[in-house]
Amino acid sequence: MRFTKPRDLLAVGLIAGLLVHLLLRLSYDTLPALPTFAGFTLLVIALVDLVLAFSLRARIQRKPGAAPVQPLTAARAVALAKASSLLGAIMAGAWAGVLIYVIPVQGEFEAARHDLVSAVVGLLCAGALIGAGLWLEHCCKTPKDPHADG
Repeated sequence: MRFTKPRDLLAVGLIAGLLVHLLLRLSYDTLPALPTFAGFTLLVIALVDLVLAFSLRARIQRKPGAAPVQPLTAARAVALAKASSLLGAIMAGAWAGVLIYVIPVQGEFEAARHDLVSAVVGLLCAGALIGAGLWLEHCCKTPKDPHADG
């Protein structure tokens, strides 16, 4: 398994952003207003990732007093980290697509001003999820063996 690369996340985010922007161009006037705090779910997942990352970091680095980590637990944490950063990239692209659409049409649609706030909140929460997912993945790296040099 390889580590998540920023270019992969960027590509997924761009595709999601383009698709959402196209969807909004075709049907924005028929859609209901976006909930202001719709992006906060991503922030909750990011907080779970951070708590897990700090919990596992000491255990994986074999700090004194920390219980060892089962390999399956670490593998599940890496899978969660990869899924979190990928979801964050998709949602960041989607919220960016909304943002790019609603900024110029604020005068045309009254809901666009409200959706602008929703898009900014969602984009910030998606960015937090990307960061937390990447941090969790980093924390799950196995430490270098100090006896491997000799």
